[in-house]
Amino acid sequence: MNPRQTEQLRALPAVDELLKADPVQRWCQSATRAEVTAALRAALDHARRDILHNGEPDAAYDTDTILGMAEELLTAQTRPSLRPVINATGVVLHTGLGRAPLCDEAIDAVVKGACGYANLEFDLETGKRGRRQAHVSDLLCQLTGAEAATVVNNNAAAMLLIMRALCDGREVIVSRGQLVEIGGSFRMPDIMAAGGAILREVGTTNRTRIADYRSAITENTAALLRVHHSNFRIVGFTEEPTLEELVECARAHNVIAVDDLGSGAMFDLARIGLPTEPFVGQSVSAGFDVVCFSGDKLLGGPQAGVILGRRDLIARLEAHPLMRSYRLDKLVLLALEATLRRYTDPSAAIERVPTLAMLAATTDDLALRAGVLEKMLSEVLPDEKFFVSSDIGFVGGGSLPGEGLETVVIRWRPTFAKVDAVMQRLRQSSPPVVARISDDQITFDLRTLREKDLRNLATAVAQTPVCPSAAQTSR
Repeated sequence: MNPRQTEQLRALPAVDELLKADPVQRWCQSATRAEVTAALRAALDHARRDILHNGEPDAAYDTDTILGMAEELLTAQTRPSLRPVINATGVVLHTGLGRAPLCDEAIDAVVKGACGYANLEFDLETGKRGRRQAHVSDLLCQLTGAEAATVVNNNAAAMLLIMRALCDGREVIVSRGQLVEIGGSFRMPDIMAAGGAILREVGTTNRTRIADYRSAITENTAALLRVHHSNFRIVGFTEEPTLEELVECARAHNVIAVDDLGSGAMFDLARIGLPTEPFVGQSVSAGFDVVCFSGDKLLGGPQAGVILGRRDLIARLEAHPLMRSYRLDKLVLLALEATLRRYTDPSAAIERVPTLAMLAATTDDLALRAGVLEKMLSEVLPDEKFFVSSDIGFVGGGSLPGEGLETVVIRWRPTFAKVDAVMQRLRQSSPPVVARISDDQITFDLRTLREKDLRNLATAVAQTPVCPSAAQTSR
């Protein structure tokens, strides 16, 4: 260690001295003293390492410099792990980013409900214990025409509950082409086995006829099951029974017909210019005994599993011991109820439910928004080139598999750093920005960027030429 290094090490302020500084006193109002002290020590450690590892360090680590580093570290250490993200990927139902953003009414309901108590399981009319599912079950029946309804915490739980409560120890017949595996290695045969059902697969991967179901039914058969293909599509030489054929076959043999719809579209998506996706009304009208789907996919609400069907079967599901494990808390129920109320007027739902609004947006709409964002980006980084162009995005979340969405994007090939490095800086911004890389260019897809995101995205882009902070380099 040379004399210069020794001098710089001795000049570093002590922790006790730093704790007396005015800025540090302000930090202690929003963070604990232990967190503040840890940040100060970490900043000093970073400075010592820099001095020792650099033979002739140019940086002067005075009190202001150390405090600046400590503030960045404190911010990083106290920042919530789960936080809002700007989704510029173009994947509307991005599972990694939390799928469906909630509508304003749902957000407002959650905020108000979180502030105090609620009549979650209390009947205000009778003064006696109530049923928590009642807050949404009547509304679900009104919207879908189903006899009865209940809700659990996701669609996987819904299917497991159906298997355990209605099919335990008995056979469930399903087409071989519908034995799906979706994200997180979730496999339909596994969930059926966990529910105690005996899988009986029929047909072939691409062709299954109603005769295959009929010939497979035995005295031990509990149900015929249809499963949404979710994240893949079989095309070409294919065949599947109609909904009505499945229901008729089930009734003729005194077994139940179950439809796992998955994505939960509440109306025909052709209404907003998209390919037709299986929707709830079809299955209920066809006469399925039990229908289940997700709340956070095409419904556009919070994570939940919705189950509709015959009143006696729904009662059996709610009476099963597993129901307590899968029940929703008050905040999710509040968000789900507020979302469902948007569907009393489908036209309003298309405008007010963010998922539907994003899917319904035309390329002309997106092009106008792209023009605004391109101007912002050019203003914050005038030496960089940003180009508006067309591209293809996706619904995501296992909905509309294989169907691309025409979209509008802004492409950017940074001149000051590699694309991967800039993407990392965007992810480390506040709020983080998640985009995609296409042809070695950063691509911002306008379909998943809302008006309120544009300024924050431009601010994040403006900061990308800056070298990583001490908080990042010290990790």
